[in-house]
Amino acid sequence: MTTSPDGAAVVVTGATSGIGWATASRLHADGARVLVTGRDEERGRRLVESLGARACFVAADLAAPGSADAVTDACLQAFGRLDALVNAAAVDHTGDLLSTPMADIRRVFEVNTFGAIAMIQAAARVMEHGGSIVNITSRLALVGVPTMGIYAASKGAVQALTLSAAVELAPRGIRVNDVAPGMTRTPLYDAWLARTPEPAATEREVLSRIPLGRLAVPDDVAAAVRYLVSDEARHVTGTVIRVDGGYTAQ
Repeated sequence: MTTSPDGAAVVVTGATSGIGWATASRLHADGARVLVTGRDEERGRRLVESLGARACFVAADLAAPGSADAVTDACLQAFGRLDALVNAAAVDHTGDLLSTPMADIRRVFEVNTFGAIAMIQAAARVMEHGGSIVNITSRLALVGVPTMGIYAASKGAVQALTLSAAVELAPRGIRVNDVAPGMTRTPLYDAWLARTPEPAATEREVLSRIPLGRLAVPDDVAAAVRYLVSDEARHVTGTVIRVDGGYTAQ
């Protein structure tokens, strides 16, 4: 990955579980200095303790005004610079499109869309030496799935923004890309599966639709993020890496 003598400084949002946790761990193992954020302080402290040196945690609710600036300021105070941002914070939503209350829709967009946009703005302003921004979107930004429309729209908006941001920020040396996971075995997936009437049958149905025949695990997604953050992807911007076992290739 891109490194200074002391290692690149990276912010990972939504790092207290699932894909964010795996990504923070992967980048830290590669030598990065990692500032992790999330709303769960106990899990954030656990993550930082497991990583050891070169890691710190800032509790943040990205739906709250000023949170993005507070996170980037904390990174500058801790590491003196900001080289990469990974937007992994998200809330899930499943529900009938016609009956979903607008209050629920706004809650999803506040975190998944507006929180990600605020982090992009705050991070890009302080990336004085260029950098990399990676947005975790979803296969649902690319295909239509009943009951997932609100979540898909929140992620699709970020994917659309990525294209413009990649072009607009290129003169500043900032690359902007997406990673779009398919079904991934995370706490969000486990909670969704547990709510279904027949979890075992539901999982068999899910697997039957994935050409590679298995769910992704968070480390699969983290590996794609690691590539986009690294110098190996120095000429890659405005693109999306689909980590979905071939689901959206059908």
